[in-house]
Amino acid sequence: MKNLREMISGVYRETDLGYFILNPFYKIYEEGLKLVPDRFIIERSFKKHMGYSIDLDNPLTLNEKINWLKLYERKALQTKVADKYKVRDYIEKTIGKQYLIPLLFHTKDPKEIRKKSMPDTEFIIKTNHDSSGGIIVRDKSEVKWKKIRKKLRRLMKQNYYYSTREWQYKNIEPRIIVEKLLTYNDGSIPDDYKLHCFNGKVAFTMVDIGRHSNERCRNLYDKDWNLLPCNWGRPNGDDIEKPANLEEMIMLAEKIAKDFTYVRVDFYSVEGATYFGELTFHHASGFQKFLQEEWDYRFGRQLNIPIAYG
Repeated sequence: MKNLREMISGVYRETDLGYFILNPFYKIYEEGLKLVPDRFIIERSFKKHMGYSIDLDNPLTLNEKINWLKLYERKALQTKVADKYKVRDYIEKTIGKQYLIPLLFHTKDPKEIRKKSMPDTEFIIKTNHDSSGGIIVRDKSEVKWKKIRKKLRRLMKQNYYYSTREWQYKNIEPRIIVEKLLTYNDGSIPDDYKLHCFNGKVAFTMVDIGRHSNERCRNLYDKDWNLLPCNWGRPNGDDIEKPANLEEMIMLAEKIAKDFTYVRVDFYSVEGATYFGELTFHHASGFQKFLQEEWDYRFGRQLNIPIAYG
């Protein structure tokens, strides 16, 4: 059944015929979702992905607490900084403009995404309101721009909130942004350092290795760069060297995280320079299993949530 759902989802996202046939049904489904209470969706989705029922009245694991925060920690600032375009202003004021990836173009109209509008350098195209990874462009002369515009039009119509109940996405005004593509000197894509912050302090750093390859791995490190013996969502890769700017990334992440109970702050380290990536308030929507279940409880004990909200 899971394979069938994935196949249908792939046909819907990647083919014109699939989109034409399935989109009316998807719209009906989405309208129906709008009528369903947030708590019901969260409880149902948690059971489906995690295999057991969530206890929102007494959350213990990290995944349970992330889902509790979906319901009860909802600040206007979260909507602003979850927006990949508007967060730039927040980052400039909080840690400094020098940490921003250069913005090359932005628009609300997919029709403006065409060869003549794009820079001559390498870049990545994203929407500001969802969790898609973006479209990497190395050479704009080799791109099928009509196909990209079609994909962007579809993304612009989606509202990530209704399927996950991550409230911060509900009221983001969709926009397309084009950023400089960060690469190492050899042209490879840099690793992504994801600093998970609990109550304003970095608890651990997650490193996604080979993000744009078929052999994606993930390591978790404590603040002293000791590899933690746990797997969250992906297998471990080879132990990697501690980045020279780790202390800087920790300092910056904690400046950003002071306003939130839990937030994942992403950075890139490129040839000694530090660049801000994005902010995520509910990693994997709180539906990602630890292979070693005890780590879900261990991290859960470290995260203090303001139960009075509930």
